[in-house]
Amino acid sequence: MRFPTLLFLAVVLLTACQPSSDDKRSELVMLCAAGIKNPVTKIAQMYEEEYGVKVRLQFGGSGTLLGNLELAPADIYLAADSSYTNEARKKGLIAETMPVAWMKAGYGVPVGNPEKFKTLADLQKEGIRVGIGNPDAASVGRFTKKILSKHGAWEGFSPAVTFPTVNELANAIKLGTIDVAILWDAVASQYPELDFVSLPEFDAERKDVTIAVTAKTKVPTEALRFCRYLTAQDKGLPVFAAEGFEPTEGDSWAESPELLLFSGAMLRPAIQETIKKFEEREGVTIQPVYNGCGVLVSQMKAGEKPDAYFSCDMKFLDMVENQFQKGTVVSANEMVILTEYGNPKQIASLESLVIPGIRLGLAHPEKSALGYLAKELLVAEGLHEKIKAAGNLKMESATGDFLVNQIKAGSLDAVIVYRSNASATPGSAEDLTIVEINRPNAIATQPYAVGKESPYPQLMKRFLEACVSETGKEDFLQYGFRWELPEESAGP
Repeated sequence: MRFPTLLFLAVVLLTACQPSSDDKRSELVMLCAAGIKNPVTKIAQMYEEEYGVKVRLQFGGSGTLLGNLELAPADIYLAADSSYTNEARKKGLIAETMPVAWMKAGYGVPVGNPEKFKTLADLQKEGIRVGIGNPDAASVGRFTKKILSKHGAWEGFSPAVTFPTVNELANAIKLGTIDVAILWDAVASQYPELDFVSLPEFDAERKDVTIAVTAKTKVPTEALRFCRYLTAQDKGLPVFAAEGFEPTEGDSWAESPELLLFSGAMLRPAIQETIKKFEEREGVTIQPVYNGCGVLVSQMKAGEKPDAYFSCDMKFLDMVENQFQKGTVVSANEMVILTEYGNPKQIASLESLVIPGIRLGLAHPEKSALGYLAKELLVAEGLHEKIKAAGNLKMESATGDFLVNQIKAGSLDAVIVYRSNASATPGSAEDLTIVEINRPNAIATQPYAVGKESPYPQLMKRFLEACVSETGKEDFLQYGFRWELPEESAGP
């Protein structure tokens, strides 16, 4: 009986060690613009060899693939022109997007350019066989029509033939069935039988190759991981460069990146749920460091280099602006006076804070944006020295939430905090009273900026997109923040 028992235990252990179906990485289906076939095929093979995940590629014109995306399921969509991903977003077909590379259009001609094509007017030469991409199917065709229309060359223009993909255009030149075609420089560079002729009309408007995760993918984390791999500066982007594309700025590759976010403490309730959702969907870890912005600035000046900084006020981003890309102001937060429920001391305004015996708490002016702005406000009102002379300033804290708790504990009669501090502290709405300040200089603005030295600039930009999405915006508004980001700048 000993052998059957051991066999049974072995089977149980092996079964327990097998990953569940939910843990297994799925095959990915990717719709890819035909002109990007060479680098994407190589990168997909690299990814499969490293991680065992098959990327099933389907090629076609960007417009054709967009139509397919509406009808059939896919995980990833790569278009040769971001206008297609913009359309896909408006239709609710995609979620996250990532920049990949730049291309420009021009003439594709046989080696040596025997017909001496140099200008747009040369398309009108008699006897010339011209090919263009189908404007309804291929991104290069849509772009051709746009540029020729802009420069008055589309009206009456009758190309000999249109092609559904840019690759077929290039092959037609190679085979000698047409004399000239308008195609992408990166595609022309893949054909030794072709020369590429630049034209200023096309050079002025480069097109960006963009990859996107579809809205209906059942494996968003794996799809995002492959997109990060394809756009990584040390994985996919060198392949694009070798194939004649101009890569964009990419992140460093890490299968599970760890990101450092510095954030003013007042922003914590507005972004903490977004952080959790972003970590789960992207397969990353965000280490948030919440504190008074003065403390955070001191840490950064001492050498700390976060991947991004969400500041309580623009002044505190300005103090370390050399470490960050240009900031985006997302929200605003008003300062208010907070008192015990019912306002037993009858504090009606800032002037009330000089009444003898009022126990006042402020944030520390050097450790936090709240304290800095509160001091500036009181100085401008001529009240700062009067409050100190009356002996009313009883406490200075690095964060506003600590001050709120002191009011609730009965240690103070009044504090100046952000409206969000009152909204974010459980029970505050029932236990405390808000006295409005209503001064234009009693408002802080919250900018978000990506670190210049971060190895993950694209990831941190996507985190901002998550923060300003409709769900992220709701989190800000429910805690008393005022939305400052223009609607056209909002994320998906």
